[in-house]
Order: sequence, then structure tokens, then C-alpha cells
Amino acid sequence: MSLKNPISSEPLTKTVEIGSFHFESDQVIDGVELAYERVGPVDAPVVVVCHALTGNQWAVGDKDSPGWWAGLVGPGAPLDTEKYQVITFNVLGGCHGSTGPISINPETNEPYRLDFPKVSIRDMVRSQYKALQELGITHLHAVTGASLGGMQVYEWGLLYPEFMDRLFILASTPHLSDYGIAFNHIGARAIMDDPHYKEGNYSSNEELRGFEIARMAGMVTYRSHKLFDKRFERGQQTQSQYNVQSYLNYQGEKIKERFDANSYLYLLEAMNNHDIGRGRNGWQEAATRYKAPIYTLSFEHDLLYPDDFMRHFSEKVPNGRHKHVSTDFGHDGFLVEFEKWGEWIRENLD
Repeated sequence: MSLKNPISSEPLTKTVEIGSFHFESDQVIDGVELAYERVGPVDAPVVVVCHALTGNQWAVGDKDSPGWWAGLVGPGAPLDTEKYQVITFNVLGGCHGSTGPISINPETNEPYRLDFPKVSIRDMVRSQYKALQELGITHLHAVTGASLGGMQVYEWGLLYPEFMDRLFILASTPHLSDYGIAFNHIGARAIMDDPHYKEGNYSSNEELRGFEIARMAGMVTYRSHKLFDKRFERGQQTQSQYNVQSYLNYQGEKIKERFDANSYLYLLEAMNNHDIGRGRNGWQEAATRYKAPIYTLSFEHDLLYPDDFMRHFSEKVPNGRHKHVSTDFGHDGFLVEFEKWGEWIRENLD
């Protein structure tokens, strides 16, 4: 499928069929689709944006529902959709239109649920590469993403080293730390041990209190203690509930409305297994194989993806540049304060 939309600053969201797909697990399923957002001039250089754990394809969104990176991507923004064509895919295994655990298995006419093949970061990238081929795109100006999205960018540069001119990796490391795996484990156990989970056969997210707890645990790692203290200041809504507790309760409820628990578990496992050194003699050897220049961006107080590891990686690659952002937002720094680091993206993108 190719798109012939005119120059536009408004996003166009569709799905592209990539046919059968062979997973790293050696399983094959047919009729795979990826949902995507496509914004900007169709004849402009293409930038692929990769989303984070609970993200989706709506990086730009629209006026009524701005996307999760609307401050960084758009007309006149650092990633300028008047100069670049920006494509964001919902990942394989996701739950916003791409084939995943909630998709219907044609052999059973029921959702795949846990019968869906295990998904790796490399599977996500290979599926997106196939989707770009279906869209008639043969080269990329850049690939960028943060967190789980950054993991995909690492693999883009190794799986298809000559396919892009630049790589931008934000808040992500060559492999996930044991600390990150530990928090993912807490979240996964909270979901799977919920009696309403029923080994993946739950009837509704709404039943899953364990999913709420998983999200709360994640939220604590995404921002710094300094930001929590500044924002909540030990304020109380009632005598028995602090404002920070109310905030976490709200985030737990909200995730159930917009994300599937099985997809969440699949993506957590993909993050745990992310390691650019797997099958490549370790991450330091893998780092020497990149062809495209790599721009890495770390954020102060990021508990999950520390500056020193990202900086060390940047020093190992043939052509790397690194920037560290001073912020109280921690890991979530990649979603805010674009005025602090957006121009660095623009300069190196252009």
C-alpha cells in the first residue's frame, strides 16, 4: 500500500499489511499488519519515530488529541514536518492496530492472547522494515526513539546499517540493566498473579487490579524523587490519602483504559531481552558495527537508563555524539522540556 496524500501537517493513520512474518522464536503467523501515522510531504526525506512501552503510533496526533511527541514533531518543531516526512509505527505485539495478542487468530477465530509468538526488539524492527518496503520507502534520513523506542533504534542501525543516514537514541541503553529487569518483574508478577488474569484469558482489563499496581511501580521509576517531592510536597487529599497516592491510583486506572495487559507483558519481556550484543560477541563488539552517525541523549536522574552507560556506548561507536540533559524529570525527560534539547536534535538532524 502506498499513500499519495498531499503535503499536510495533519497526520494520516492507516495500516499496512506485511503478510506472513517469521519471528525470532521460529514461529510464523500470516496476515500481519502494522498501524502507522504518516505526517509531512510525501516526497520529503523520511524519519521513522519509534515509540516507548505504552506509546502508540500517534506521535503527532491532531489539534484535539495531540500525540505523545507533539512538542518535538510537527510544523516548525525540531523534527519539522514541513521538511521531513515522519512515520511512526505501532509495534508488532502492540494493541493500537498492529497485530498482537488481542488480534484474532484466523485458525481459532478467537484472540491470540498468550498463543501469540514471543516478540523481540529485532522482530519489531524487521516488521517495520517490511512495512516500509510495502510503502515504497527505500531509504531513511533518520530513525529516532526513546526508551523501548530507543532499543529499536539500536537494532535498526545493526540490522540495516546502510538504510539510514542518522540514528537518534534517547533514554535507552545497549541492553536493559538488572535494575530495569527487576522493576519489570515486579510489574509482570503483579499482573500474572492477579486471580482475574486467568493465565491471559481475562475478559476485561477493568478486572485487573494487578495491572494498576504494575503501572504504579513503573511510574515511580520514570520520574525522580526530586520531582515527586516538588510536585506533591506531602500534600493530602484526605486524612488517609496523600496526593502522591491519589496520583498513582489515577495512573493505574488510566492504563487499563488505553492498553492491553497481555501486550504490556509481551513488551516488558521484549525490553528484558534487549541486548545488542546477543549473537554479536557482546555489546562492545556490536557497537563497532554501526555505519550511520549516532546521537545519544541521556537525562539526569534516569534510574533505568543511566548517563554513564549511554556515554560509554557513544565513545565506542565509530561516529557518535552524546548530550546529557539536566532535568528533574528523570526518565520521562524525553517527553517534556523540549526547549532544553530539541534544538540539538534539529541541528544534528539537518
